[in-house]
Parts: sequence; structure tokens; C-alpha cells
Amino acid sequence: MQEFEHIQSLWDTHKVEVKISSDEMLRQAKKEVSSIKLKSLLNLAGMVISFLAFTSIWTFYDVQSWTTHAGLTIIITAVGIYTFLMYQGHRLISNNDFTIHPKAFLENLKRYQVNRFSLYNKLYWFYTVALSIGLVLCFFEMLARLDVWIQYLVVLFSLAWFIFCSALVRKVAMKREKERIALLIEKFERLSTQFKD
Repeated sequence: MQEFEHIQSLWDTHKVEVKISSDEMLRQAKKEVSSIKLKSLLNLAGMVISFLAFTSIWTFYDVQSWTTHAGLTIIITAVGIYTFLMYQGHRLISNNDFTIHPKAFLENLKRYQVNRFSLYNKLYWFYTVALSIGLVLCFFEMLARLDVWIQYLVVLFSLAWFIFCSALVRKVAMKREKERIALLIEKFERLSTQFKD
């Protein structure tokens, strides 16, 4: 028993200090920022493609009903607003370089974190409700041309997709991005203190 206590005391007093150079930490942080910028650009590209797709439906599809016009207007407006807000968030993270303006970059990174949290929480529900209303209005005309069983399948698939995205995908993405940005902020704060020393 005495040997175990001796080993335990040795273990407790033995501290492994992992030292990473500021250059290596900066290189890792820049790589992570580049990854976040790329993801943000891909999200923006997806939203622009969605905007163009819905606009082209309105342009090339022979719309007869006022409900379809109203639905497409709501969808295009919601996608446009969400795209604009995502673009503002992208500008926050891509405007400054940490090595040139460390304080400004860190402030923008913190604002980006708040911006993303807002997009995933409050604005996401506005976006989802707007898309749902828009799709319901579009479905009046578009589904009327289909068989009843296909109508039910389309409606059930749409509901299942919204529930899946809202319940699972949004939460997982929000948690992952929140942890990633918080870790990045912590790294840049540590780097800032190292540069001051």
C-alpha cells in the first residue's frame, strides 16, 4: 500500500507541460480560420444557388395561382435575407488578418461567434417558418397537378426534412461550430498575450 501511495505522490507531482511555440500555434490558428472562411464561402455559395434556383422557378415555370406567387416571394425574400446575413458574418471573419490587426481580428471573431449563434437560434426559426409558409403556398398549385399519394409523400417528406434539420442537424452544427470558434478565440487570446510579452 505504501508503494502505491509513493507512486501516486510521484504521479501528482509530475507535471507534463506541453509547450507549443507561438509560430506553431499561429500556424494552426490560421489554418482553422481558413477552414472557417472556406465553410462560410461554401454556405454562401449554397444560399446563392438556392436563391437563383427559386428565382428561376418563378421565371421559367408558368405560375397560374396567386398563392404560388406569394409563396415564391416569401421563399426568395427569406433566402435573400439569410444570404445577406451570412455574407455579413463572412465579412467579419475575412476582413482582418491577425498578424496585422490582432485586436480588431479578435473582436471580429467574437462578433462572428455571436452572429453565428444568432443565425442558428433566432433567425433560423424565422427562416424555417418563412420557408414553410412559402412552400405551403406553392404546394397549392404545384401539388394539385399530382396524384393524391404523391401529394402526401411530398408533404410528409417536407415535414420530415424540416424536423430532421431543426432537431438534429442544427443542434449538432451549432454545438460543433460554437466549440470550434471558442477554441479559436482562446488560441488567439493566448497568442495575443505571447506577442505582448
